[in-house]
Amino acid sequence: MMRAICLAFATLALLASAAHAAMIDWPAELARCRALRENMAPLLQAGEGISAVGRSNVAVRRCIWIEHRAARKKIPGAEPW
Repeated sequence: MMRAICLAFATLALLASAAHAAMIDWPAELARCRALRENMAPLLQAGEGISAVGRSNVAVRRCIWIEHRAARKKIPGAEPW
């Protein structure tokens, strides 16, 4: 009985955390990715690799993911990376 209650509370906690996931502010994210791409463009054209140019690989990967999702959802202003 105690295991079932603990399992129920754990499941409830997982569901509650998923329900409070942040909504994506598409215009702000797309503007941030556009700015990142504009800052990186001259360095990429100079022959630097994307991993050396990006502020972090996480920022570059997030922008690629955001722009891919925005293009699939047909959000205005979405451009392919």
